[in-house]
Amino acid sequence: MTFLFDTFVYYPIYNLLIFIYNIIPDFGVAIIILTVLIKFLLIPLSRKQIESQKRMQELQPKIKEIQSKHKNDKEKQSRAMMELYKESGSNPLSGCLPMVAQLVFLIAIYRVLFNISQAGLVVNQVDLYSFVANPGQINKMFIGIVDLASAVEFAKITLASLPHILLVVLAAGAQFVQTKMMMAKQPIKTPTQGEPDFSEIMTKQMLFLGPLLTLFIGVKFPAGLALYWLVSTMFMVLQQRYMEKKEISGSIVVK
Repeated sequence: MTFLFDTFVYYPIYNLLIFIYNIIPDFGVAIIILTVLIKFLLIPLSRKQIESQKRMQELQPKIKEIQSKHKNDKEKQSRAMMELYKESGSNPLSGCLPMVAQLVFLIAIYRVLFNISQAGLVVNQVDLYSFVANPGQINKMFIGIVDLASAVEFAKITLASLPHILLVVLAAGAQFVQTKMMMAKQPIKTPTQGEPDFSEIMTKQMLFLGPLLTLFIGVKFPAGLALYWLVSTMFMVLQQRYMEKKEISGSIVVK
């Protein structure tokens, strides 16, 4: 498994990042370009995730009806749910694959940044493909103010740490906006409908847990990872907004 990860994910990302850095010698800009390229590569998966979430939201009234009708018989409830998913052509697990893919790339980016940092910002020639030139020492500063190779040390916070902290806060804010957009079309549950189910509770918790996790990752790991997360999340926000506008335009044309 490690061999497959290194061969098909880690080394391609490592080499692509260095290749971009050779063209544009700003490590932050190279990370941004790399992130955008990865997100474009994942567009088919992320589109399926958004569409799957939308279908599940549309099914919520029927799901509530089934849960209420068979609340005392879990076996009948499960069969009815499976039949509903089959009839609608929906799969509640189909939205998980894009999340797993994003996690895989996040781990790969972290390893790339960590290994480069541990090597004293010197590129390891052994990890490079034959057609990728070795730039030698990498300039770790993004636009001259953000140290992309260092984490935040709260015991030693200085003015130089503020750009990194701001980057982390922006990444967490973008995560909040994205989660909020995902929740926007979900039906609002009124008190007369009973207590919210487990999925609703988890969705509401993720509105805050996601940004908190982003803050934790951002301050504990190199700033380059926070930059990747910020650009990646902003890309997802723009993609989701584009799909919503396209859907609205399509519905107007049909009418």
